[in-house]
Amino acid sequence: MYYSKNALFICVISLFLCSSCQGQQTNTAIIGGPCQGCEAIFDYGTKNLTAIDTLPDFAKAKPTLKLTGNVLQKDGTTPAANIILYIYHTDRKGLYTPKTNAKGWAKKHGYLRGWIKTNATGSYTFYTFRPAAYPNRSEPEHIHITVKEPLKNEYYIDSVVFDDDPLLTPKERESLENRGGSGITQPVIENGILTVKRDIILGANIPNYE
Repeated sequence: MYYSKNALFICVISLFLCSSCQGQQTNTAIIGGPCQGCEAIFDYGTKNLTAIDTLPDFAKAKPTLKLTGNVLQKDGTTPAANIILYIYHTDRKGLYTPKTNAKGWAKKHGYLRGWIKTNATGSYTFYTFRPAAYPNRSEPEHIHITVKEPLKNEYYIDSVVFDDDPLLTPKERESLENRGGSGITQPVIENGILTVKRDIILGANIPNYE
């Protein structure tokens, strides 16, 4: 009887240790700090993500915008594959307008949302249109970006902002954290479309990043 209890005790301890080890291997690193709404990055559902996405109203809203760039590892050189990016922004009235019967984060972020997953080159492109500032013009025009790396939790980086935006004042520029690198972009016309480039460096100025 004593042997049986001892054997059972060892078995239970072994299972506990095994579970603990597995938990350590599968838990994601908690990085980036609080991030309200970052879980919306998983709203793509069953959509097959590629390195290019086109947001609603791209064909009719003006000015059309191509947001493109490269996602790089922390060294700032090596391309980062299998990185999911989620973006959302206001409409031309400066509002996050939801679709009828929208639920969850689609109700708060509006219908102007998109997702990509980088390939081996680390490049990405979103086709959309330039957002408007909030009606009270309290902040510069911007496009929110959330990042999801393998084995890490989702986190936000500096929004895309536009260097020619009069609301991007010196004070606003100084307040930017450069999370993921600088979000200030230089709008240029390429092939008839307003184009901005926003490279993303994983881990740059991200708290608790390893």
